[in-house]
Amino acid sequence: MEKETKATQKKGFHSHQWIILFTVMIASFLGRLDGTVVNLALPKLISDFGITVSQASWISTAYIIANAIFVPIFGKLGDLIGRKPLYLFGIIGFVITSIFAGLSTSLNQMIFFRILQAITVSIDYPLALSIIAFTFDDKQKRAQAMGLWSAVFGVAAVFGPLLGGPLIDNFSWRSVFYINVPIGIVGAFMAWKYIEEPVKKIKGIKNFDIFGSLLLGLSLGSLVLVLDQGQTWGWLSGKSIITYLITVISMIMFVLTEQRQKEPIVDLKFFKIPAFTVSLIVSFITFMGMIGGLFLLPIFVQGYLGYDVTKTGYLFLPMAAGMMIAAQIGARASIKFQPKYVVFTGLLWSSFVLYMFSGIDLTWSFGHFAVLLFFFALGLGLTFAPITNAAISTVPLHEVGVASSILALVRNISGAFGVAIFATILTNSATSGIMNVQRFSVINTFDPNVLKQAAYLMIVKANVSSFSTVFLSSAAITLFGAFSALFLKETKKDMMGKIKISDEGIM
Repeated sequence: MEKETKATQKKGFHSHQWIILFTVMIASFLGRLDGTVVNLALPKLISDFGITVSQASWISTAYIIANAIFVPIFGKLGDLIGRKPLYLFGIIGFVITSIFAGLSTSLNQMIFFRILQAITVSIDYPLALSIIAFTFDDKQKRAQAMGLWSAVFGVAAVFGPLLGGPLIDNFSWRSVFYINVPIGIVGAFMAWKYIEEPVKKIKGIKNFDIFGSLLLGLSLGSLVLVLDQGQTWGWLSGKSIITYLITVISMIMFVLTEQRQKEPIVDLKFFKIPAFTVSLIVSFITFMGMIGGLFLLPIFVQGYLGYDVTKTGYLFLPMAAGMMIAAQIGARASIKFQPKYVVFTGLLWSSFVLYMFSGIDLTWSFGHFAVLLFFFALGLGLTFAPITNAAISTVPLHEVGVASSILALVRNISGAFGVAIFATILTNSATSGIMNVQRFSVINTFDPNVLKQAAYLMIVKANVSSFSTVFLSSAAITLFGAFSALFLKETKKDMMGKIKISDEGIM
């Protein structure tokens, strides 16, 4: 009788697996879509609010900083107080804050509500992975589920321009916030109906690591701030140096604090697990290389080829298809082969395609870009499930929230590093390129019109060459990530498969 009760309990917990996966995919898609599409609305916001580009950048900067700070906090809270109520709070909170963001009438209001949006959306990533890990206790099905869920991030980034462009052009910038409302309501209803709460014995927040959270937030906030503003301030300016010091000192204090906490916000013992640590390193290197390189592509096609926002979105549509296809192939391949070889193959191929992008030219057609983006997505998609599964399958089920929040944090920070590094490379390369073009150019005329046109062509040539340098650098970093993936080791036992069931529920 007792065995039957336990079996029934476990079976009940794992009903509607694929519906639950679709449910968490809705919220994940919505959160990542918002991060992409709002950036498209910045020119309209600048016009309506009467602000400068520098002031408008804080709309994105505040969002990124708040998201980085709260991801690890909610990862831990989900393990302590339960995942379903916190997850519902995140979705409903995101819908409400989206409405208020759309109603904003000033820059200060917009920044305030964007921070609240970032806080609520930061609940999604660590809790979604926890829910998937619990729901799919079969290793093969879990790998497939993670492949599908991981692909949502790339697809959302692609669909941002595709959906945001027409909305902004035909309605207003407020529509990019209001679109979150109907989708969010559907996601909240499905989460309430289908997601089942695995944590029956609630630990509570009595021992919650408040001091550690503050130190981690200070360190991450200052790090993201200098990555975002460093090029404007100057990487060796007084502001940047002070921010570096705050980041390092607060991180050292955080590590020392965590070693004495009963419920640390980040359990440092995870970093003693080779598979977990290597997966973080691989994620950091590859996301830095690939995100840092590709984020500049829309700037090129819009600035030099005259594409509008909507056409740029269509350009990335094949990339979305490639990611969805490759994510499932990667998930299945990581079951039959060692994950390190699957990740290595995907990153090696992505590096090759990025190298092909280094030949970028003003004569490239829409189809040329689209084909390369599709092939790039095939390589990128292969890596999603194996890396994610390698990171979180090494920890017990009840600590997946914390582990997944660390993975999310690494990916967010790596993307910020990539953007900062490659934007700097682009600027420096363009400056030196202009000097080189001028040095080796001879103009046999004193006609002012010809001289003016020649100067313009020199600048264009130097700028186009700087994009080539960026893609070469991105390809090199991604190639390094491919070889680092060979150090990934498949875990001998699946920690998440060891689910302990008692009368109090999942432990």
